[in-house]
Amino acid sequence: MKIIAMIPARYAASRFPGKLMQDLAGKPVILRTYEAAVNTGLFSEVYVVTDSEVIFKAIEEAGGKALMSSAEHACGSDRIAEAVTPMEVDIIVNVQGDEPFTDKESLAGVLEVFKNDSSGEIDLASLMTPITDWEEISNPNTVKVIVDNRDFALYFSRSPIPYPRNKDIQITYYKHKGIYAFRKSALMDFQRLPMLPLENAEKIEAIRYLEYGKKIKMVETEVTGIEIDTPEDLERAIAAWN
Repeated sequence: MKIIAMIPARYAASRFPGKLMQDLAGKPVILRTYEAAVNTGLFSEVYVVTDSEVIFKAIEEAGGKALMSSAEHACGSDRIAEAVTPMEVDIIVNVQGDEPFTDKESLAGVLEVFKNDSSGEIDLASLMTPITDWEEISNPNTVKVIVDNRDFALYFSRSPIPYPRNKDIQITYYKHKGIYAFRKSALMDFQRLPMLPLENAEKIEAIRYLEYGKKIKMVETEVTGIEIDTPEDLERAIAAWN
């Protein structure tokens, strides 16, 4: 089974433009993320896929592997799909470019579900982590996921799900961490299938897979990491790195 990692990287970002090229302990955020993925030792190859010549040059000058893609992609999955179309691979892991603390244990857990999936039931796998702070649960920037009793995703939302109408029931809320592992066939399907209303409403690309009947296996992790979405996140990342 050939497994590669792809790190989609746009220079533009609505909340923090140029965040992937911000300095994190002497190196750009995107290079720290690339190195973290390489250092797991889990992948045959690791690539940064970008529409930015600045990011492309930063990775190549550091001795890494970068691919240029179209600037017109609406999401990371589309950008990765373009890059892997000519490649002979089985599993593609989408590592978010703004997560320089990506850890080996969590990625290994996601990949393990495919090794145990003898029937080929699983189309893709992703991570979720428990959250308890109601402010975070209510925050639309935090994507939540609910699962069935086999940990297959039922739905993703920016709203609190499930809604706690019955206050006597103990519910664990899960934050979706945007690391995906795809079978190549599922990723190719994603690229050709049009966006449907639920994905369009929530602006969560994982919903497209559900709307077309794909099976997403969720893996629980306690590792939260730091996603760099704002300048304040960058300050936290710098403090954590030091």
